Amino acid sequence: MTLKGTYFQNSETAPLVYGDVEIINPKRRRLRGEPEKEGVLCEPVLVGFCGTDNELLHMGMHGLLTPKFPEGQTRLINGHEGIVWVPSENRFAVVLIRGGDSCDPTRYTEDETYFEYGCDKADGLFCDAQYFNPDMLLHIPDGYVHDGKLDLEFAKKMVFPDPFGCMLFQLERMEDLGSAHLFRVIMARDKCGEAEARVAAYDEIFTRTVIFGLGTTGMFMGDLIKRAHPNADILFVARSPEDSPKVRFAKRVTGAKYLQSSFDTETALADAIIDSLGGRATVFIGVSGSNVEHRIAFEHRVLGCNGIYNSFSLGPRVEYDTMPFGFENHLIFGSINFRQCHMERAIELLAKSNYNEIVELIDRDEFAADPIGAYKNKIYSKGAPMKTAVIWNKKYIDMGDRK
Repeated sequence: MTLKGTYFQNSETAPLVYGDVEIINPKRRRLRGEPEKEGVLCEPVLVGFCGTDNELLHMGMHGLLTPKFPEGQTRLINGHEGIVWVPSENRFAVVLIRGGDSCDPTRYTEDETYFEYGCDKADGLFCDAQYFNPDMLLHIPDGYVHDGKLDLEFAKKMVFPDPFGCMLFQLERMEDLGSAHLFRVIMARDKCGEAEARVAAYDEIFTRTVIFGLGTTGMFMGDLIKRAHPNADILFVARSPEDSPKVRFAKRVTGAKYLQSSFDTETALADAIIDSLGGRATVFIGVSGSNVEHRIAFEHRVLGCNGIYNSFSLGPRVEYDTMPFGFENHLIFGSINFRQCHMERAIELLAKSNYNEIVELIDRDEFAADPIGAYKNKIYSKGAPMKTAVIWNKKYIDMGDRK
């Protein structure tokens, strides 16, 4: 079946194309032990643009996309954030992006395989129709569909279950690893038993939290930490002015403090972070995508003794001096994953949120006319909104009072 859509290919001059593209329907499985199933035909309704899309564009320019293509194809239909209409089931759904021949595709092992719709070995949502495994079409809450159309403001929120689910996983990971890392210190300090110390450690991890970077992932992380640990002292550190709409929104949602990274030296920035927190950080979360993260945490000693370093950025190299690292007993980890339960919980939380306020729309015709230009000049430009999305199929959207 040939339809209109965007796809990535290996090309120095045309790595992203809008036009005719043939969709395919290979059998796929959600989890190891489940049967392979042909996909159900769905119609994408509203789709968001992710930083991964921009990274795929640059990979295509350098001829590096071949491992990402579906088997037998020389292109990848991108798009992994959004909501679809399922004609055969007469409902809307959010697509669970990752599946495969593995017990848990988010943490697959050496003998297991995975795929990701719109990202890796499987086509995604930027197309007039697409096939998805029927077990990977997640339900949305009631109350957001009227006369067969989806509320626009709700639909905007549904570009976020993927990154929000990632942050739910990150919270779980910090709680699991951090409580195991700290409970013996608390046992010795408070002269209490293991069970009591583990409970205390679960909360104490976030006493002084630095979130270095303020994209949507950083904002979501601050939101979720505050929900789960109300006494956490959270400090965002980023380059944006404090009176910018992004920073004002983040502070309103999370109740966190903010420090603009506008100092002449890294030492001055580190000192300002410690001063703002009233001490060295108990947890340092790097989401800025810059190498300065690890230097601020380790070289400039913003991360305190027994502190946790969560590296969520893609790209930076994390380096540390083994002498202070060993004696200060730091815990360093990184992982970018989520399970189905995280994404389902994300849908519930996002439905009740106001994250639609940070999503701006680009007209489909404008995007289709010059997708590479739209990426460079609007969607990922210096002055780009926090999140851009496109209404792919207007017949399913109740425009209402468009914001």
